[in-house]
Amino acid sequence: MSSGPAGRAHNLVVRMHHPVARVFDYLADPRNRPEWQSSLRRVELLGSQTTGVGTRWRDVTWAGVRPEMRVITHEPQQAWAEEGTWGGLTAFLLIVFVEQGDETDLEMSVRLRGSGLWRVPAAGAGLLTPAALRSDLARADRILTERAG
Repeated sequence: MSSGPAGRAHNLVVRMHHPVARVFDYLADPRNRPEWQSSLRRVELLGSQTTGVGTRWRDVTWAGVRPEMRVITHEPQQAWAEEGTWGGLTAFLLIVFVEQGDETDLEMSVRLRGSGLWRVPAAGAGLLTPAALRSDLARADRILTERAG
């Protein structure tokens, strides 16, 4: 498992109201991201692989930013991590999936690193990321609830 870019880690826990297998399968598939990640317009797969270590894609955001992403950890129902780069920025997200009966706790660590002139924007984005991630995962939880009903 990669340790991600150097820099301050932002750690948080989010509860999702669905079994761990369902949550993992949904979140680990980048094709689902535009449904629940508010910053995305679409995802462009870079290759034929859609899940697992080595899966690569480009996030196409509403702001025009297009980071290239790749899965670096894929342990079904246990852990998943991605790393992304754009310009002088590198982002790392690790999610550990913890079964809580019929629900799942997501224990997350997020790091953003900027090199050169990108240091200040990376630090600012790092402060905003946990709140945005909580909001996006609440949306994912609602989508899974609607599909279950």
